[in-house]
Order: sequence, then C-alpha cells, then structure tokens
Amino acid sequence: MTAQELVWRIAGGSGDGIDSTSQNFAKALLRSGLDVFTHRHYPSRIRGGHTYVEVRARPEPVRSRGDGYNFLLVLGDSFARNKREGTIYGDERVKPLTENLDELREGGVIVYDTGMLDEELVAATDLEERAEANDWHVYPVDLRAIAREHGRDVMRNTAGVGVTAALIEKDLDHFERLLEERMSGDVLEANRAVLRDAYEEAESFEFGHDLRVPSGEHEEEQALLSGSHAIAYGALDEGCRFISGYPMTPWTEVFTLLSKHLPERGGIAEQVEDEIAAVAAAIGASHAGAKAMSGSSGGGFALMSEALGLAEITETPLVLIESMRAGPSTGMPTKPEQSDLDLVLYTSQGDSNRVVFAPSNTREAYEQTRDAFELAYEYHLPALVIYDQKLSGELRNVPVSFFDREPSPGLPNTLTEDALEADPTDGRFHRYRHEDEGASAGVSRRSIPGQRGGHYLASGNEHHPTGHLSEDPENRVAQVDRRAAKLDAIRERVDGGPASHQTYFGPEAAEYGIVTWGSQQGTVREAVARLNEEGHSVRGVGVGDLAPFPKTEMTEFLESVESALVVEMSESAQFRGLIQRELGAYGDRLDSLLKYNGNPFEPREIAEAFRASVEDHEFDSSTTTFVPAAGD
Repeated sequence: MTAQELVWRIAGGSGDGIDSTSQNFAKALLRSGLDVFTHRHYPSRIRGGHTYVEVRARPEPVRSRGDGYNFLLVLGDSFARNKREGTIYGDERVKPLTENLDELREGGVIVYDTGMLDEELVAATDLEERAEANDWHVYPVDLRAIAREHGRDVMRNTAGVGVTAALIEKDLDHFERLLEERMSGDVLEANRAVLRDAYEEAESFEFGHDLRVPSGEHEEEQALLSGSHAIAYGALDEGCRFISGYPMTPWTEVFTLLSKHLPERGGIAEQVEDEIAAVAAAIGASHAGAKAMSGSSGGGFALMSEALGLAEITETPLVLIESMRAGPSTGMPTKPEQSDLDLVLYTSQGDSNRVVFAPSNTREAYEQTRDAFELAYEYHLPALVIYDQKLSGELRNVPVSFFDREPSPGLPNTLTEDALEADPTDGRFHRYRHEDEGASAGVSRRSIPGQRGGHYLASGNEHHPTGHLSEDPENRVAQVDRRAAKLDAIRERVDGGPASHQTYFGPEAAEYGIVTWGSQQGTVREAVARLNEEGHSVRGVGVGDLAPFPKTEMTEFLESVESALVVEMSESAQFRGLIQRELGAYGDRLDSLLKYNGNPFEPREIAEAFRASVEDHEFDSSTTTFVPAAGD
C-alpha cells in the first residue's frame, strides 16, 4: 500500500496548530494532483490533550480513512498538564507518540521532535523495541531548535512539514505557495526559512524507508471541503437567509460558517441564549416568509423537541441540523457516534410529520441540505439533516463544477395577494383547509404575514381550517390525514424514484449485503470493493432517506441477498432497529456490526466481521461488536 498512497498523521497537543497544519498539508497534496481525505481526532479541551489529524492521499478517489497509516509526525504536547505516569491521564508530554503507535503500519516512518520529547522521555517508552519488531524507520529531529533559530516555537509545525516533504521526496513548491497565501512580511520569511532549513536537514539523512508520495493529476479545479462546509453552502445556494443557534460541538461549525456568509447575501444570523430560543426564532422567520434554519447537537437538539412539534402542527417550513456526538448528556462531545438516530426520528409529540436526510459525504451533504429546503418549503413541514462529528470535520476534495447549479425558485405553495383576493372562502383565509387542489399533495397553501386578506391564526392547538382551536372529531381526522398525506407523496418521490438518496455499490447480483447509513458509507464501500476482490459476492447500500423510510428499495435489496450485515456506530443498534421496525419480516436476515468507542470504522474491521458472518466462525475484536441475527 505504501507505493499507492500516503497516510500522514500529525500528532500533538490541542492548541499546537495540528488542525491548521494538516489542512495546509492536505491542500498542498491536492494541488499536486492527488485526491485527499482527512480524519481528525481531538479532545474536549480548549488547550492540551492528545490530538491528531490524518491526511490520506492517492491518485484514485479516496472515500474513507484507511487501515492505519504509514507516516507519523510527532510534535509533542506543549500544553501538557500532567508529567507523571501515576496521574489519571499519565504523562501527557509523550502521549502524541505512545498513543499513535498501535495503528502505524509495518515499515512506517516516525519523525519526532527531540526539542519536546527528549532522550529520557523516549527511552522510557518501548519505541525502540517496537520499531525493530515492525520495521519502523525512526528519525529524531530537533524541530523546536529549527523554529527558534528563525522565530518562535510555534513554527516547529512548519519544520515538521519540511522534514516530511524531504523524507517522501516531495518538492516544496506547493508548500511555499500556501505560506505566501496565508502570510506576509517577516512572518512569511521566517516560516519559509524554517521550511527550507528543515527540508535540507532531512535531505542529509540516510533513508531506510521506501515510502514516497504518489503522483496524480486532476482534470478540473478542485475544492477542499468538510461536511460542515457543504451543509452551509447548500443552505446558502438554496436561498436560506436566516439562521439562529447556540454553539455546541460539532454543530458549531455549520453555525459559524453561515454566521459569516449570510450577511454577505443580505441574510441574518442570530446567536441566541439557548436552543429553545434558536428553534423558535427560526420558526418565526420562516412564518414571516424567509427560508430559515437552526440546529444543534445532542442535548441542545433535545431542547428543540417541543418547538419541533409546533412547526409540524402549524405546518411551518423549517430546516433543522442535528450533528451527532457520543452521548448521552455531554458524553464525548468531540468523538463520532450515530446514537441520536432515535432522538431525531421520534422526538416531539403525537404523530409527527417530518423528513430526515442522512448524508454520507461532502457531496451528499450539499445535495441533501438543498433537498431538505426544497421539501420543507414545498410541503410545509420540518426537514432534518442528521450527520456526525466525523463527517462534520473531515476534508475531501470535490470538483468545483459540482456546485454549478441553480437555486429552487421562491416559496412554493404560497399565495399571492391576487390569489388571496380571489379566494372563494367565506372572507376568512382558510390556511388549513382540508383539501387544496392547487397545492402539492396534503398541502394547504399559505399566506405571508402582511398580505391583504391572508391573516389567520397559527397555534399549537389542533385547528379549524381558519386556524382557530377545534376539537371536532371529523376535523381532527381530516387534519391528521391531510398532514400524513404529505409523507406518502414524499415517499413516492424518494423511494426508488429520481429523488432517491440511497447509494448502491458492488455487483448488482450479489449473494450477501452490507447496509449502513451516514458517514460510514465510504468505509463500507471500500470494504465491499476489497471483499469482492477476494472472491466474495457482496453488495452494499448506504441509506440516505431515513424518514420517510425507503421501504420499496430496501425490500428489494434485502430480498436480493441471503443475509445482510448492518454497520453503525451505536451500542443499541438503532439503525438496525429502524429497518426491523419498517421491514419486520427481514429481521432474521440482519447481523449487526457495532462500534461505539469514539473512533469510526476502518475498512478492515468491516471486512473481518463480514467474513465471520458468512463463514460462521467466531469474531474476536476489542473495538467492535458483532451481533448475529436473532435465531442464528
């Protein structure tokens, strides 16, 4: 694999610039013609605590993190709080080295900063023995000294990039251009000197490794984006002009991006006192005629439950973002998990009416956010986009041309003043009429506050067509049935139709299946390709439409295979539970592969579990849990 791809991991302390350095490294590789994919791991601290980012690069498309990595750059932790092994967290100075060795591939390269990790610290680890056992190539370099020669310690990141470039025989052109784009004056010259000095020092080493950077070429201009970028840009391009929210990791990234860009488009971004106020403000903005959104993570989204029900019964269009993290409560706020699925599907009150999308990558995040606005404003209901910390922060390249498309027009199923004047009702606008032949299925067209003849009452009570409270049984049945008809119409569009968000990969006629959702799709896709190369007959599907659930598509998929492995990051197998709730007859065909330790899946873990499931042998893993179908 080393000849085909570079998987570079930079490790240090939170606050040491690991994220920004990795982004620049990824951009440099992207500009040299490679496809890139990043994965970040960081603690729930402002400063200090072990953090790392992986950059995977190769000439072919990269859809997931790899199985381990082959180059480790260790900066140490300059904010380490504990310096004794006996403390709860151990000696944090050396953790960026010791906590990253288990996943380093055989024959891999290690560069560590001797200015931060002195000889005594490193000697107390088992690095020497493990390096010999795994054929690792270790290069100690005083990165801090190189940085100090031209300025400050913070530039040891630049020194680390220079050493990396020399060891993989990559010239400095793209790295220097990135420095020029981000810096100027004395700071630029100092960083350029650090980069070159580190490169020259590493060039003098006697290379014992065969790891080199692969070469590639892009046919068109590429952008490097995260899932958070894609959601924010999808909202902007679909006409969103209002967002309200309260910061909460990892939702904060979407909120921050839109808070920056909305005013440039004539929109409004409001940071309010809590998530209850946030969703209420978004409902108010939508009621007033703006395309509006809000969102949160975990516990913050739970606070939106009551208002979500208000949007459903008042039929106010709304887009909500739910960015999952490991729970319950605060849990592990900077680690990925998929355990908010039930919360998003079933929160609020009564028989709910909502659409739920689950994008798996940057492209889907952009497209499904746009689709969420389209459906929310056509069918007058809440549309939710659920994703996790992994998709939120991982960067991957996308052709710029992908985003070249037109926005949806205006506010569908909204009456003009002329139409209101010609309304054949009794002089009072029937916002919630039982039937409206001029609207989409189940929809009763709305007015915008301020329109002549369009005033009506919008409350959380069940209502008469005018909006006034009504407990009449016949009216109740008519209103509930009409609202439910919206989901029937949407299901026809997304379940096997042109608006479907299910992604299939692998041979169409396969003996076995693997089913997943959200951010694990790319990893499953790589595992499926690997298994078919080995001679297995397996097909995968990533489900993007969670509500309404694609019953027709999933029935056809499960009918076509002997059994299926359901892959998700949840201890309670919530996604498998959703499938069984919707398609109970196929429960005995579903095995589960679960992971909930705060790290996403690797392709090898999925491949190993699949082999165990079809070859009927015991599956032994310390990081994942295999749960066979009932009765197996």
